[in-house]
Amino acid sequence: MVDLAATDGIGAAEPLAALHAVPSPSSAGSEQADFGQAAIGLAVSGLVQAEQTDGASRTRRMAWQRSSFPAIADYAFLADCENNCLVAPSGAVEWLCLPRPHDPSVFGTLLDRSAGSFRLGPEELAVPASRRYLPGTNVLETTWQTATGWLVVTDFLAVGPWHRDRDRSSLHRRTPSDFDARHVLVRIARCVFGVVDLSLKCAPSYDYGLLDARWEYNGAGYDSVVTTTAGAPKISLAGNMRFGIEGRNVLARHRMREGETAFVSLGWSERPLPRELEEVEQWCHQTERFWREWLDRGQIPDHPGREALERSALALKGLTYAPTGAILAAPTTSLPEEPGGQRNWDYRFAWVRDSAFAMWGLHAVGFDAEAEDFLAFLGDMLEADGSFESTRNDQFDDIKPDSTAMAITGASPIGRVKARRGLEILYAVDGSPQEPEISLDHLSGYEGATPVRAGNGALGQSQHDIFGTVVDCVYQHARNRDALSERSWRIVEIAVESALRCWREPDRGIWEVRGEPRHFTLSKVMCWVAADRGARLATLHGEPARAAAWRAAADEIHADVCTFGIGARGCFTQSYGSEELDASLLLLPLVHFLPSDDPRLVATVEAIADELTVDGMVLRYRTEATDDGLDQPEGSFTTCSFWLVSALVEIGELRRAEQLCERLLVAASPLGLYAEELDPVSGRHLGNFPQALTHLALVNAVLHVVRGQRAEESRG
Repeated sequence: MVDLAATDGIGAAEPLAALHAVPSPSSAGSEQADFGQAAIGLAVSGLVQAEQTDGASRTRRMAWQRSSFPAIADYAFLADCENNCLVAPSGAVEWLCLPRPHDPSVFGTLLDRSAGSFRLGPEELAVPASRRYLPGTNVLETTWQTATGWLVVTDFLAVGPWHRDRDRSSLHRRTPSDFDARHVLVRIARCVFGVVDLSLKCAPSYDYGLLDARWEYNGAGYDSVVTTTAGAPKISLAGNMRFGIEGRNVLARHRMREGETAFVSLGWSERPLPRELEEVEQWCHQTERFWREWLDRGQIPDHPGREALERSALALKGLTYAPTGAILAAPTTSLPEEPGGQRNWDYRFAWVRDSAFAMWGLHAVGFDAEAEDFLAFLGDMLEADGSFESTRNDQFDDIKPDSTAMAITGASPIGRVKARRGLEILYAVDGSPQEPEISLDHLSGYEGATPVRAGNGALGQSQHDIFGTVVDCVYQHARNRDALSERSWRIVEIAVESALRCWREPDRGIWEVRGEPRHFTLSKVMCWVAADRGARLATLHGEPARAAAWRAAADEIHADVCTFGIGARGCFTQSYGSEELDASLLLLPLVHFLPSDDPRLVATVEAIADELTVDGMVLRYRTEATDDGLDQPEGSFTTCSFWLVSALVEIGELRRAEQLCERLLVAASPLGLYAEELDPVSGRHLGNFPQALTHLALVNAVLHVVRGQRAEESRG
């Protein structure tokens, strides 16, 4: 048996870090925008700290920005490893899609202030005293100070013990664990001092705000209601408050006194909701236990970056879809990468690239089961389309320029996937067929940013880098387990043979550009990764002839990149024949394409650090020089900034890496989360939120710094 731990490659030093970047309904009878969103008139989106640089001096100014939308960074993320939601500082749930993460929203005021929300909090108050996650969990605690008292609200998506003893789940394809999502959002309000007037407003609006909910009482009392909206997911609401029905709204008011507790639960399954406070509190304890027991299995280093690592791990776990093992790129759609701009994409899917590298973010801190589940999900998808039955010579059609997406995936560049043939760019987390990308023109968009999109047009693109990410995922898993399953080997066969058929052709690249395909350097490098890791795995699998063939192919690709992927000044370029820089090239030292002290590699990292940054934050590329199909700027790409931290450590620039890493960690949201991008001047978070890619890049960057510091200490 080959000792993979002794080989070179990504896993020789550490797992490969992150990848992937894709990149007002006027309802019938709809009411005014919900309280805590616009009703108080002077809604404040957040305190933005901006920096202005003048030579060596730097002055800071504080600017209050008025908006009916909260700042993206001010949202809290709740999850149960099946569903997720975002909670605004006002106490309003402003984003929840049912029954699956990529389905239309039920609460959608994130993208239009009339598209439904669910608020629980003090009357006539929209700004809490503090918010936090209970340590080691994704349970949110919000503290309110009113003129007459103090209130603490606890919110969570409930997770409980596995309950399916006699009826198997129609959703779960992975091995059952000890816990399962309850499909219930629980909200508990405790008056801890004085007197507080508590207010509830639940106003669902189905299909992204096009269809208001209809309600009826469920039972003889006022404490339980259920929706009766035809053709829409059934929602139940129950608690120890007295509900009133007014149009789409369920309302409740109650004056709470010190020591009193109110609760409400919103569910979307056939299981009964909790009706007693004791049961609700038990659910809360079980949910906390689930998150903490999971986190305890990890190997988080004792380091000042521990809190950031734990929060990122919890965010990544929350973005997993437990029934299949897939992982969401983000739980949201169309949060803009540029305020008011058009770079608005739907990330509520499992990108093969993101999922593979998210697994390495989790692997790096000791969470291996998630990688097993993801590979099983990938195997499911390939088995479903028959790819495992055709992994040799008849797998793909002849590949032609600009049509590689059809050869790789069997997909038409637009429209629904008709026949899957091999790896796709992205999947629905439950493996269901995907709809074409559409614009939801009835939605106003976050702060007016349109179009709002559902679905993602990247589905039909050719992106050759995914082959390397998948093979490296299997390689790392085999390296950790010192074994290679037959199912994983079939995945490797498909990915490596796909890479070898496609690597000479242009593609859309890691950034999923919507301009013309090009010979992107990173795409070639990741095809090299596929062949290089595949050769190692072929040796492990006992196929020396195949290992030799793949090794020869890897050498050919490597030589090609070193010939055509380097510009006139001696550093790697975005694409063949270009002199432009690209932040994706920061991955070259992480995949060990060249030794870390190679002058070409060092020159590339230093050029990106010096020339492709704004106030130290890394851009993906210069939008004015790259045909990405959109003529608009964007913020700095936070993932790329974390990649730069890792790359700087690789080339021996530990001090610079430490400084940048510290700055990035300080830039986290108040709850320790990250969107896709950061405005390098204001620090404002931009793009979908929270972003899996950013959090796994953070994990890799912090671990690089930790290892660099420990290596330096060991040298004395």
